[in-house]
Amino acid sequence: MGENLRGKWVLITGASSGFGAAAAEAFAREGARLLLGARRVTRLETVSAAAIRAGAKEAVFHALDVSSTSSVNAFMKWVGSKTEGLDVLINNAGGAHGLDTVAEGKDEDWELMLQTNVLGVLRVTRAALPLMLNAPGSSIINIGSLAGHVAYEGGAAYCAAKAGELQITRALRLELNGTGIRVSSVDPGMAETEFSLVRFKGDAARAGKVYDGTRPLTAKDIAEILVWVAGRPAHVNIDELLVKPVDQAAIHKVHRRKN
Repeated sequence: MGENLRGKWVLITGASSGFGAAAAEAFAREGARLLLGARRVTRLETVSAAAIRAGAKEAVFHALDVSSTSSVNAFMKWVGSKTEGLDVLINNAGGAHGLDTVAEGKDEDWELMLQTNVLGVLRVTRAALPLMLNAPGSSIINIGSLAGHVAYEGGAAYCAAKAGELQITRALRLELNGTGIRVSSVDPGMAETEFSLVRFKGDAARAGKVYDGTRPLTAKDIAEILVWVAGRPAHVNIDELLVKPVDQAAIHKVHRRKN
């Protein structure tokens, strides 16, 4: 049996699309109370409305840019005005930018990936912890990647960033031992969201080729896993969960159908 998530406060970063938006709907179906953050506030409004329709006890949102300490602090001040305790933190904001080799890499892409995937996780977690320290059984779930385990050409900065996320998760688990807070990393492989569209800066044709001939993971697949991880009994911690579609045996080994 898992823990009942009804009425629990769930904070999701990067909630405007992809895994974050799907997670909002999945936790809404459990009757959770949602605190949603992202840069695209108009999209958050849509996600929040969908969550209410799906059964959320509450679904509110606020602008959040995890690459900015002042934005994170303002967001968490807003969170503190809504609740005195936080039950689940989903550090989802992040993403890849570009697929250049190190020799051709661009500072702005590298800096954005490290700001969001690494420093953003640190900033949000630091700001959220005061609301979790008196809530044994609460969960911090960081969204990692297969790229945090295995490197590939053109992915040096992104792989480094997701490896950083994984090590942050491991360090947090050690630091929070004895508090009752669970700390997990859910690490998807090939998943069809806006990920490739963002990586290739809006080039839909190039983004689509990533998934040609395959059946990739969906945002819903990962969202269901996040609910499962958060819903384990309070004494159970899912340390690291690596998830790939059946068509992806390894980062370089993908089965592609010809029709």
